[in-house]
Amino acid sequence: MSFKSTEIRSRASRLTRRRVRQGACAASAALLLSATVTGCAGSAKAGSDAIQASGSTTVAPVASDAAEALKAKGLNITVATQGGSAGGISQLGTGQIDIALSSKPLSDKDHKAYPDTDFVTTQIGADAVGVIITKEVADGGVKGLSKAQVAGLFEGKITNWKEVGGPDLQVFVYDKEPGRGTREVLDKFIYGKDEPPAPPKSANYAIVGGNLETRNKLKSTRGSIAPLSTGFIEGHPDLVAVPLEGIAPTLANVASGKYPMTRPLYMITNGKPQGTVKQYIDYILSPEGQKLLPEHGYLTREQMGL
Repeated sequence: MSFKSTEIRSRASRLTRRRVRQGACAASAALLLSATVTGCAGSAKAGSDAIQASGSTTVAPVASDAAEALKAKGLNITVATQGGSAGGISQLGTGQIDIALSSKPLSDKDHKAYPDTDFVTTQIGADAVGVIITKEVADGGVKGLSKAQVAGLFEGKITNWKEVGGPDLQVFVYDKEPGRGTREVLDKFIYGKDEPPAPPKSANYAIVGGNLETRNKLKSTRGSIAPLSTGFIEGHPDLVAVPLEGIAPTLANVASGKYPMTRPLYMITNGKPQGTVKQYIDYILSPEGQKLLPEHGYLTREQMGL
């Protein structure tokens, strides 16, 4: 998929990596991306004017870039990726943060778990989740996958790529942990409203967390497959987002909704955004802030017709 040139994506990736810092919580190795890192999400705020946002590793790069841009205007913003989308929603529900970053919609379960929280969602853009395979597998004959084939791969029923027209190579599945927006999009595509089966008990199946970890695992493991934001493979020609049911994750197919694994990207607050939180979100919604989304392979609100 090519939402933009490899050169732009590579430059954006380098800028993002320079902003990556390791979290300071002993109980968590959560990745922090922020303009001003003062501690792990959920710890005491650095000051009354500090904004804390946490959640989706998909939304975090945009949130972090916006935080960096607003640093010159005096805003103190910490962006963390502790627990993915579900973690961000949980932290917002318990009053630990100001903004939950989410790549999945709120569920009835979220509202029931935190009945005193007035969840307000603001969509900042959209993203395509890809079923990502290695170039070796794609070159070996896997040019697309059906819904049934994707289910068979992630359920451990298809164990060799030759079973779906590829090379004689074992399949290694890197799946997302429960609560991650990426996994929920994949489950919806495969199972609809039905509950997904239990994970397979296999030495060739492992759970991964954030997008960067997933990409690194894919690149280092022959025959691997994983669900991953397509924006995270831009500039990585050794990884391929395969067409699903004959539909490739092109810009046009994602914007039109034809591609089956498209998802909104949200910033969620407790009540309507106010004060500096509103200033932060308004910046991301502004023409200047919206330019950050294509830099990470995502679609703007305008591209989605919002």
